[in-house]
Amino acid sequence: MSSVENNSSGRMNSITRRLCSVFARQMGGRILLSTVLLFAAACGGWLALQEYLAFGSIQWNAGRSFFTESTIGGKITEIFYRVVHSQGAPVEIAVGQAFLVICIVFAALLVFRLLSLFLGAVPKYGRRVRDILEPLNQLALKADQLSRLEFGEDKYHLLEDAIANLDADESSRLSLGDSELLGIEAAINNLLTRIREANRQQARFVNDASHELRTPLAVIGGYADMLERWGKNDEKILNESINAIQTETARMSHLVEQLLFLARGDSGKTRLNKEEIKLAGLMREAYEESVMIDERHVYRFRQDGEPCVSADAGLLKQAVRILIDNAAKYTKEGDEIILSCGVEEGRPYLQVQDCGIGMAESDARHMFERFYRADKARSFDGTGLGLSIAKWIVDKHQGHFEVLSRQDIGTRIRIVL
Repeated sequence: MSSVENNSSGRMNSITRRLCSVFARQMGGRILLSTVLLFAAACGGWLALQEYLAFGSIQWNAGRSFFTESTIGGKITEIFYRVVHSQGAPVEIAVGQAFLVICIVFAALLVFRLLSLFLGAVPKYGRRVRDILEPLNQLALKADQLSRLEFGEDKYHLLEDAIANLDADESSRLSLGDSELLGIEAAINNLLTRIREANRQQARFVNDASHELRTPLAVIGGYADMLERWGKNDEKILNESINAIQTETARMSHLVEQLLFLARGDSGKTRLNKEEIKLAGLMREAYEESVMIDERHVYRFRQDGEPCVSADAGLLKQAVRILIDNAAKYTKEGDEIILSCGVEEGRPYLQVQDCGIGMAESDARHMFERFYRADKARSFDGTGLGLSIAKWIVDKHQGHFEVLSRQDIGTRIRIVL
């Protein structure tokens, strides 16, 4: 081990010892205080019990005092507790032996708790501190190595030439052939990988968006040509063309709105207005709206507890509505769609469950990708962007999805917050 690593390890040990010392003092003080309070409560409870046994009741305004019994030499032989009630003769209770027993019990309890602290809690806390400090220690070592690195002009030229001669091919990687530049080489290659992946995603997104927009534009253009040729004098063609153009315009408008939402989200322009909300109220509202606007399915609502979260109610409801719309789209008329919310393992959740066409496992892995649509879903109307929007919203709330789906059985999607 080098001297730098020894010094770094020594510093980490010193910091760990200081933090453990502070932790031990704080916890030791709490243990001592709580034990003293428990001792006082035990003594007070025992005296109250003796008074109750002697009088059958406890008077708060009774006279109470302690006195001792001593030998001629002044040695205390017993401690007495004297109680004078308003009715009845005074009672003197010998308490010395009882107090001694209580002191021994609580002294043993204090010793046990302190041993548990120093033999169990403090070492465990020290291990936690070491685990937390280890990444910082490694970072400090790497920084020290970089500061000691002799980065001469020849290495600058080597790095510059290697980057200049790097091919634009997707599989090409930077190779410097210098052991002292391995860290820089790995960092640049990782950056190239992320840039290429971002470019692939952007190109795929543009191609998919162009494809989705091309279809309604082609339909609108076709019906516009029909109107120009025959629709002026044929009322049937005129009505058909107008309806088709309106439908495709609405579809294209919806697609553009979804694209704008994702674009604003990717650019950081969509802000969350978080507030404390009750998930049951949000889910019940979505349930009542679904019952009102969709008479083709049977909706059920289930609630387990009263979960509350800090969230943007509007965006969260938008994510739920996307799940409900998908469930309604892929579920036969008359079948059930179950909306529920609750808490499981300390995490609040919202859930939409249907008995629709379901998904294959291979499709479920890609369901949140933009414009992805399974083969069975292509016969249904949709853009393939809804679940991408829902995922963006849930990710911004530091939540995640849990998906359970079986083909021809149904799908259950849970938003865990």
